[in-house]
Amino acid sequence: MLVKVYGAALQGIDATIITIEVNSSRGIKFFLVGLPDSAVKESHERIHAALQVNGYKYPSCQIIVNMAPADIRKEGSAYDLPLAIGILAAAQVVSEEKLSHYLIIGELSLDGSLQPIKGALPIAVEAQAKGFKGIILPKQNAREAAVVDHINVYGVENLKEVVEFFNNERELSPTIVNTDEEFYQHQSNFPFDFSDVKGQESVKRALEVAACGGHNLIMIGAPGSGKSMMAKRLPSILPPLSLAESLETTKIHSVAGKLGKDTSLITTRPFRSPHHTISQVAMVGGGSNPQPGEISLAHNGILYLDELPEFNRSVLEVLRQPLEDRHITVSRAKYSLDFPASFMLIASMNPCPCGYYNHPTRPCVCSPGQVQRYLNRISGPLLDRIDIQVEIVPVPFEKLSEARCGEGSATIRERVIKARNIQAKRFANYKGVYCNAQMESKLIHLFAQPDEAGLRLLKNAMNRLNLSARAYDRILKVSRTIADMDESEQIKSVHLAEAINYRNLDREDWAG
Repeated sequence: MLVKVYGAALQGIDATIITIEVNSSRGIKFFLVGLPDSAVKESHERIHAALQVNGYKYPSCQIIVNMAPADIRKEGSAYDLPLAIGILAAAQVVSEEKLSHYLIIGELSLDGSLQPIKGALPIAVEAQAKGFKGIILPKQNAREAAVVDHINVYGVENLKEVVEFFNNERELSPTIVNTDEEFYQHQSNFPFDFSDVKGQESVKRALEVAACGGHNLIMIGAPGSGKSMMAKRLPSILPPLSLAESLETTKIHSVAGKLGKDTSLITTRPFRSPHHTISQVAMVGGGSNPQPGEISLAHNGILYLDELPEFNRSVLEVLRQPLEDRHITVSRAKYSLDFPASFMLIASMNPCPCGYYNHPTRPCVCSPGQVQRYLNRISGPLLDRIDIQVEIVPVPFEKLSEARCGEGSATIRERVIKARNIQAKRFANYKGVYCNAQMESKLIHLFAQPDEAGLRLLKNAMNRLNLSARAYDRILKVSRTIADMDESEQIKSVHLAEAINYRNLDREDWAG
């Protein structure tokens, strides 16, 4: 007897429907074909034990299972449940009447209970697109998949529930998630607030400019000057995610298995802070079974690199292309996968090995050569891609001891949203461009041309600082953002002067 059950395979951050064909005939052997990996082949033992524990007899006949399309490699243990249901249906233990209407996915424990899977959201999206009536998956993933409209999502705890459902012996209740309520309820929940920051007004201004235009930023300062503290507060002033951005971000985290238990949507912008010992593959994504890296997990949010010079040089260099293209392509012999990587790069570093170069009160014990070698750990091409370079000086005691709180994140966020709305209107007719940092040369020429006085100022800065063409573009992008914050249609000299001032590391005298 031949039956068909439907599962799904993940490719990048999207899913592909897998048809599991099970044929039972005379004999005693078990064959599993269709390019399964070791984890899929091991499902035979898990299924055998789960059926036995739950009172179902494993069929005493020959079973041939084909997983189509056969040219896609099937990986992981999420095929346990559809394989078990297909085997029972081929043995006429499970009715095949409703099998074609449901997509089934889940990993079996030996007692028949279900373990959570990766990628429930993209699988539900694909099931809905292919016209399935419902999807059956582990209960832990139900809220995540239920975000998708127009498909019934049934979260189950064990194999027996699924068998009884298909035999019309049990009714399953679909999981309902109010997407709008879930989305808007947690958008303003942040653990850190800028009101905690004492002093550092110039750095807070630079962070606000970065948030308004989506610009990359690096902070250089002595230990304890507040670099990490302010970086952690940056998400609280970024504009809220749109529903489309939230879904896309959730898909990436779902595929990577980074969603928390019973989480349905990521409603705040991601903040990823990998340790400096991270490898290239962990940073950009890949592996034998390609997974999203840190740059993709930071999509629509922030990638924060603390102690930037301590990162492996090769890891930093692989960031150059994603910073420009805002996506990463992972290529293998038979296929290539695209992972989105539109993130703000926020970095921090000490100015020298001892950490006290340019410190107002503590002497630096490093020689000029040591300072220069320390800075040279970060390549010029990478620094060129960082729009804002700002120096931080320690906060004096008088500021630290003030009882008065600083300006809160909510107030700053209102100004950021206002500036982003101006940019949204400007780029409404340009696909894939949502903020000033994403402008290419053509758009810079259209929207970021300074007046005559501004051009003279920029020419002097280019000659004095010996800036590259990329740095020239970055200055114009930042000045366009500062003009938007002032609600000015024209870029003025004062806007350009501030943007030029944010190129600290380009000053020849900075490292002595």
